[in-house]
This record gives sequence, structure tokens and C-alpha cells, in this order.
Amino acid sequence: MNLSKIDRREFMVTSFALGGGLALSLVFPRSQAAAASPTARIAGTPWETLAGKEAVEIDPWLVIEPDDTVTIRVAQSEMGQATFTSWAKMIVEELECDWSKVRAEYASVNRHFRENKVYRRMTTNSSSSVRVSRTYLQQAGASARERLMAAAADQWRVPRSELTVKAGVITHTPTGRSLRYGQLAQKAASIRLPQEPAIKTPDQFTFLNKPTPLLETPLRVDGSATYGIDVRVPGMLYAAVKQSPVFQGKVKNFDADAVRQRPGVHSVVRFGGPSVEEGVAVIADSYWRAKSALDTLPIEWDEGTHGSDSSKGFFEMARKLLDEPGARVVTKKGDAEAALRNSTKIVESVYEVPYLDHAMMEPMNCTAQVTADRVDLWVGTQNPEGAVSETAELTGVPVENVYLHNCFLGSGFGRRGENDNVRQAVVIAKQLGRPVKVIWSREETMQHGAYRPMRVSRFRAALGPDGMPVAWHTRVVGIETPYPGDEQTIRGLHKLPYRVSHELFDYHYRQNQIPTGPWTSVGRSQNEFFLETFIDELAHAAGKDPYQYRRALLEGNADFAAAKGWIKVLDEAAETSKWGEKLPAGTARGIAIGDSRRVTRDEITICAIVATVSVSKQGLVRAERFDVALDTGPFLVNPLAAERQVEMQVVMGLAAVLKQQITIEKGRVVESNFNNFPLLTRQEMPEIGIHFVRATDKPIAGMGEEVVGWIAPAVCNAIFAATGKRVRSLPVKNHDLRWG
Repeated sequence: MNLSKIDRREFMVTSFALGGGLALSLVFPRSQAAAASPTARIAGTPWETLAGKEAVEIDPWLVIEPDDTVTIRVAQSEMGQATFTSWAKMIVEELECDWSKVRAEYASVNRHFRENKVYRRMTTNSSSSVRVSRTYLQQAGASARERLMAAAADQWRVPRSELTVKAGVITHTPTGRSLRYGQLAQKAASIRLPQEPAIKTPDQFTFLNKPTPLLETPLRVDGSATYGIDVRVPGMLYAAVKQSPVFQGKVKNFDADAVRQRPGVHSVVRFGGPSVEEGVAVIADSYWRAKSALDTLPIEWDEGTHGSDSSKGFFEMARKLLDEPGARVVTKKGDAEAALRNSTKIVESVYEVPYLDHAMMEPMNCTAQVTADRVDLWVGTQNPEGAVSETAELTGVPVENVYLHNCFLGSGFGRRGENDNVRQAVVIAKQLGRPVKVIWSREETMQHGAYRPMRVSRFRAALGPDGMPVAWHTRVVGIETPYPGDEQTIRGLHKLPYRVSHELFDYHYRQNQIPTGPWTSVGRSQNEFFLETFIDELAHAAGKDPYQYRRALLEGNADFAAAKGWIKVLDEAAETSKWGEKLPAGTARGIAIGDSRRVTRDEITICAIVATVSVSKQGLVRAERFDVALDTGPFLVNPLAAERQVEMQVVMGLAAVLKQQITIEKGRVVESNFNNFPLLTRQEMPEIGIHFVRATDKPIAGMGEEVVGWIAPAVCNAIFAATGKRVRSLPVKNHDLRWG
């Protein structure tokens, strides 16, 4: 049987045609950039260089061609957040070159290791691509500009002060003479500056803060972007894998002879080891043949001691711990316990959230080739540094001989930083002696995730005669893997934004065998749901408007330095959403606010959300609109990209709050695909209003995960306002919300 191979572009056109859709065959450039330039702005295989043989490296971050084309090297992973565009902009702001001649490519991970971490950091997480990198990227651009200016000054024998630059053309003001960057690059590369130039401050930006079309878009539209799952290398085999359905289980036995004679099957191998979950892989000449054989392969598993574990049991354990003093006290102010004992009006609530999968569009995969003295990896990873180091440890090959070819990521959300797919591919490839592409099925990807941790909390508050809290006790039970340490467990709750005289926050920490990790917002999607739902409950108990209640508690909290910024963002959300407007029965608005504060850093991004939600009398919930107010600080690197990040987070957060959960039964994950872990459909998409406001004067923490944490409380507070039914556990689909 001859299995024909087509690329994504051809598949998209063919699928539309076969499905009855309209697919027009038009002749047009493969990218928008091609209309203006014969070269692509980003290669479809981003690990391959676009620079020509005559290109001159000014510094490790950029090279310049004789025709003035500038290629910028990007040391962060692209998974939809427009990293190529933002990194290029940060350098171009200082470099003062022609944006239409800018290209971008991945920086070499191998060079990074060979040259003593020359690219500083290559891990993409925690909204850090801009926050952490901006100053040294601006510095790289400014340094390159001044070296080019110095080269021009030397060639003309004139002072640097007589030169100006615009769009990559240096002009000698007194005479009008000009030189292009491409003419000066060779000379500039050899110049060493006596001192590094100062970089621009935000008030001096002329390009960085302007909306800019994304360099990444054309490749995604025309299907030329290469994701890990697209990679093909000569002589490559395919592996379909199955890991123990019970976490930390072992392979007891399997019958390779049952599938060895199937068409295309090459071999059956067992894998496992330190940091590699044990399992079995079928190797074949196509993934379909490998997967079909794996589905019929008899495997017997040793479930170990976890075969009876369940989400129900984990929740029951956590609820019992709520009645025991926390193992660690995070915050203690005054005497909250005494004040609660002596209060005549106490509000108490218990909140619960389940495990969540990352629900990435691209299943986990990695292509690996392992020889005695070299390893090649083709994968989309958020953590290429970690992948290289772990590969070196597994193979004994020095990091200098490990070559990671980073691909585009078909979403990540924190999951692709774990690199368990890389480790697995490496140990399988070691047994084969030739390249192999390891692909996890959708079911394997979902049932062997690194899940957002489940969590249980209890909040208690004593209200004074004015309805305001005088004492507050938060207790959390975290069931999770440390990331990092306990920060994910306590984040957002460690510093209460609302005024209260007596406060206690303690917690219990329990780690089990269920793998957990960062999920977009890293702790906030749980803790902010708890906090912002509880403050709504206090407002209701006090008979006060939830927006005004929050505002009053913020105004009165002299200990919370960000209070003024919070109020500005809160007011923006209330005003733009028309808070207080009369709505039809069954429709209401809910509000939530927070920031990205954490123990280990000072930067924040303040976000306030108003959700307009309708609930039918039959209990069907629809989110009609979100008004999202966000602090920009003094600038955004690309407002257009920021808007898209907000929209993505609304969609992700709404699907999670309404209908997603990962459930453990008999030690196994129940959910397996999008049929029982559903995404938001087109018909369920709400309107989204995005309102940027400058509420603070320092650069913000980021924009990649600064919204999703407040979707759940805004939605659930709106549901309560519409129905009188309070949602204290997620997802919403588990609740009977019929009314009237």
C-alpha cells in the first residue's frame, strides 16, 4: 500500500473541497512580506537561518546583509504570543533600521551552550519574553546602532555628533552625505565601543509601543509554519507510545509477536527510566501503522499502589485537612482567630477546583536521532535549555554536541516546558540507531498531562456593623508538585488587597503521584476564583454593591501599595461595562479584579473583568460579553498582540469555568479527548471589549497570562446575581442552575 504524503497547506485546501466548503485556488505570495520583498520575514522552519553568506554578525542577536536586510535572532519559543514580532520590535526601536527589511529566526540553542549561555535565557514561561528580555535586547540594538554610527564617523572622519539615522540610513547633517547599514556592517562588526550607550526610556519610544502587524501571521495562514509534528527527516521511523494508564505504574508484560508481522511495523520497544514514565512503543514506517498496531498490542500493567486513587478521595482528604491548623502560616496580622470567635456575623465558604489539562491543539511529539557522539532533536518546546541538558544526561553526549531544532509550538500554556516527550523520544531513539518521530495520540496527550493542580480552600470572615470585614482567615489545601516551591499554592493570597484589621492565611501541602505543573496563570486561576468569589459573598452579606464594596475596601487599605492603580482599573471596567444598568431577568453582571503579584518579584499587571452572563430558566449558561480593563504601565510592546492575548485568555478561561475538568478514577484519567474535555465552540464565543488604561508607572509583569485568572469569579458572580445560586466549585456544568 502506497501512503501518499501531503503538507498542511494542501490538506487544508483538499479538506475544504471534500467537506463541501469553498476553497479557491488563487495565485498569491506565500506571505504578506513576499509582496514587498523577495525574502520571507520568518522561515517556515524557524531553526534554519535566513541570513546569506555575505551577512555580517554585529552581535549574537542580529546580522545585517549588504542590501540592509536585518535578521534578528529570537531566544524565546513562539506558541501564538507573537514572540518573533515583539523581540524584533525591541531591538529595532534602538537599532533604527527599516522595519520592512527585518526578518527573524530562532537563536541557536547549540551556540547558546557552546558560548557560555550567550543568549542569556531561552526558557519561555511566566509572561517573561518581554518583561525579562526587553532591557538587554534594547541594549543590543543600541550597541549595534552606535557601532554602525562609529563606522560611518570613521569613514567620513567626522564627529559622531554630526550624524543622524533613520530607517537604516546614516546621514552626515552638514553635508547631506549618507551611508546605508549594509554598507557599514563589515566595518561596524570590528568596532568596540568605549562604553555602552544608554537605552531609551518608555517616553522616548517611537516604534515599540505602536500596533504592528504580526510577522508570524502569514506562515500560519498559508500553512508553511513547521510545528514539531510536521518534521520529516531522511530515514525517519514513527513511534506510537502507550504509558501506564495509572501514574507510576510499570509494564508487566507485552506480546510483541502479536503485531510484529503487521504491515510497516519495524519493532516494538519498551522504554522507561529516571524521569521517563514506563511504557511501550510500536515503531513503524508511518504513524498510522504504528498507532494501529499499538491499539491491538496486548499489554499487561502493574498498577502499583495507586490503582484505587480518585478525585473524590483527594477532595475528601483535602476537606478533612481544612479542619486542621495549616502546616505553614503565610500571613498573620492581629489575632484573626480571636476576632472570629467573638464575632456575631461570620461568613464562611469552601471552594474547590479540579485538575485541568492544557488542551493543546498540537499533541505531544518529538523527533530524535541519537548517535554515539551527537544528538539531534526536532521539537517545539518552551524549555530548550532544559531539553538539551536532560538529553545530555540521558545519553552521555556533551551538551555541545546536542542540537535542538526548535519548531513552532501548537500552543503550550506551560505544558511544553516539562520535556517529558523529549526524554521519552531520546530513550526510544537510543534503541533504534536511526531517527524516530514519537507522537502521542490525543488520548495519550490528555491522559498523561502535567495538570493544573486541584485545590480546596476555606475562607472565613467576621463582618463589623458597617458590613466591612474586621477579621479574615484563609486556609488552602494544595495537592500538587512544587512549582516553584509553594509559590503556586499561595500566589495572590499572600498579600490581601482588601482592608482588614485581623488576617490569617495558612495552608496544607500534599503531593501525590498525579503530575502537575504550570497552567496559564500559574496558581491564580484557582486562588483568584476563591478570593474574588468570597469578596462577592461578603458584599452580598453586607447588602452592598460588589463593585462599590471592593472600591471602598481598596481605598481604605493603606498597606496595599497598588490600591490606587487597582481602583483606576476597577473603575474603567465598571464604566465601560455599564455597571449598574438594568438588565432582563436571568441576565446579570459579575465583577472581579486582581493582579499578578507574587512572592518572588515586584512587577504586576492589574486586570479587572466584568462578565455579562445570561442563565435560562432551564439553567443553561451563556457568557454574553466580557469587558476587560488592563493596566498597560508606561507602554505595551505591541498593543495589537496584547489584544489577541487577552482574547485568547478569555476563551481559555471561559471553557475551563463552564465545562472542563480532569477526573481521576481507579488511578486513571477519565477524560481522553475533546468530546469529554470540550473547548469553547464558535457559537459560545462572547463579545469581548478590551480597555487598556495606564494605571501604574512601572513596566507591567506581562500580558500572556494576566487575564485568565479572573474569568471564573466574574462569570460565577454574574451567575449568582442572575439566579441567586452561588457557584463554589468548578466547572459550572456540574451545577443545577434552574431558576424561576
